[in-house]
Amino acid sequence: MHHDSVAELTLFADYHQIHVLDEGSETDLGDEWTDQAMDDQVAVGRDAVAAGTTVDVDVGVGVGVELLDGQPSDDSVDFDHVAEASLRCSSGHLVVMGCTDFEPDARRFPVAAGWLRLRVSRSDLDRAHRAGIDSDADPQTMERVRLQVWPAAEVPVVVSERGRPPA
Repeated sequence: MHHDSVAELTLFADYHQIHVLDEGSETDLGDEWTDQAMDDQVAVGRDAVAAGTTVDVDVGVGVGVELLDGQPSDDSVDFDHVAEASLRCSSGHLVVMGCTDFEPDARRFPVAAGWLRLRVSRSDLDRAHRAGIDSDADPQTMERVRLQVWPAAEVPVVVSERGRPPA
């Protein structure tokens, strides 16, 4: 799979979530956290997705963003939790930010306008949970989130690897 763009971000996952949205989205993702969304660890609006996180520490969560030409191979077995969701990006600019970040300052990524598929692959969940407030002090305990995005028709949420809640 050809990677158009790969970026590494460190985001403050306030309220245990990272937001991925169409530039100019007015979706209130707080309304989308249903019981099913909590179980899937992904809340979906028409043009915005909130990816759940285990920790909500200040320095944050390591987030890799990959913009792809098409669907990547399934490597779910390498992660603790993997969920996919669709979102519409009419502006051609995808915004990736912490839940309470100031949107005008958030990182933007050029994408094909239209429906996109977002795969959220999360790892190091147990170590991050055990380290708690100090999880961001060491790369070995920092929660990792990989966001893969590609053009694709709208389809329902799919969870291909369901992590168990940290003990």
